[in-house]
Amino acid sequence: MFNKILIANRGEIALRIIRACKEMGIKTVVVYSKADEDSLPVRLADQAVCIGPAPATQSYLLIERIISVAEICDVDAIHPGYGFLAENPHFAEICESCGVTFIGPTAQQMRAMGDKAVARETMKKAGVPVTPGSNGVVDTEDKALEVAYKLKYPVIVKASAGGGGRGMREAHNDPSLIQAFHAAKTEAERAFGNGEVYLEKFIVNPKHIEVQILGDNYGNVVHLGERDCSMQRRHQKLLEESPSPSLSPLLRKKMGDAAVKAAKAVGYRGAGTVEFLLGPGGEFYFMEMNTRVQVEHTVSEMVSGIDIIKAQIRIAAGEKLPWTQKQISLSGHAIECRINAENPHMNFAPCPGRISFYAPPGGFGVRVDSHVYCGYQIPPHYDSMISKLIVHAPTRQEAIAACKRALDEYLIEGIPTTIPFEQYLLETKEFKEGNYDTGLIERLMKGGAFERQKPKGK
Repeated sequence: MFNKILIANRGEIALRIIRACKEMGIKTVVVYSKADEDSLPVRLADQAVCIGPAPATQSYLLIERIISVAEICDVDAIHPGYGFLAENPHFAEICESCGVTFIGPTAQQMRAMGDKAVARETMKKAGVPVTPGSNGVVDTEDKALEVAYKLKYPVIVKASAGGGGRGMREAHNDPSLIQAFHAAKTEAERAFGNGEVYLEKFIVNPKHIEVQILGDNYGNVVHLGERDCSMQRRHQKLLEESPSPSLSPLLRKKMGDAAVKAAKAVGYRGAGTVEFLLGPGGEFYFMEMNTRVQVEHTVSEMVSGIDIIKAQIRIAAGEKLPWTQKQISLSGHAIECRINAENPHMNFAPCPGRISFYAPPGGFGVRVDSHVYCGYQIPPHYDSMISKLIVHAPTRQEAIAACKRALDEYLIEGIPTTIPFEQYLLETKEFKEGNYDTGLIERLMKGGAFERQKPKGK
């Protein structure tokens, strides 16, 4: 097992990794920007090293500085968390060449699944259902139009190296396709340094279902059930739950088996997520694979009882998975709400600033993953998530009741948050019945139902 791990990240995920390491008897080093010098990860890690000013391009994305800290502090491994360099195959290669273990998949596996167009072809060969689309990258307007005619509108243009909803554009006719083609390429080039795009048939109002998998270095792969991540706005998730209220036992097994098959197709090691689109008729299609731990890994932890961060570390240290699929037992229902520093009454505008008062909820079955505290200054340079509320209960109805109570108990003053919107979502008929899809939030916002709610001042 490792003696010391460097955490190349910030915020709640850095703190989450520190906690897992402490429980495993592993020392931690955290790198940070000047904007994060007063953060909890910096205070709680065994060592903390500043690597630059606030902008991520001058700190968290500088591979050479992170590697220098790793060498100076004599670490055995680097955990990238999520975001930043977590899915950067070059970073994984540099780590390995310097004799430092990268806690995650190999660079080759990352490239195979990180390039969305290549991943589609890999899944086709493995027998995993994929959304009808182009054969590889589409590099010209004419080619895009040709593919769209075959697929029939609507279609969606996607960045090959995309993620987080960036580099994605819908098209419903020729003019909108041409516009979407260039817009997606431009955004992808700026966000990922790779402007390649491909086309898929656009599935109208699907459900977004993802399956958590774990694979070791010996060909063993298991899944920890599925998460329903359909509650999203502009491709950004706001609320997740496990299990999905939409899946029958048979469909659940089919999707779990498909996810394991997808991971085995590339010999995957570590924690990963296989994402599917579920159509209204029960048909499902592979969308992409995230080769890292995800924000919403917590709901899978709650229903499986497995610490995914510790599993990542053990796998990277060369240990075999201690369970077979039959030994994985899923119980109860979990819901996660992402608490962001955004004003939902102002089109979710980011609202960095100082938290003047902070009191998280508690009680049976309530978990809060957060790096903030009373007096914490939320910097404007990074994502706006400040806290994750996760509840677990024997049934979905009990989990919803616990989530409502916990949200009402949250006290965050000094900045607007998304808490009022989360409270609103839990009260909608669609969520209560489990009858929602990826387009629900946009429809609710257009209808103005939330805007007619009286703000609760949280």
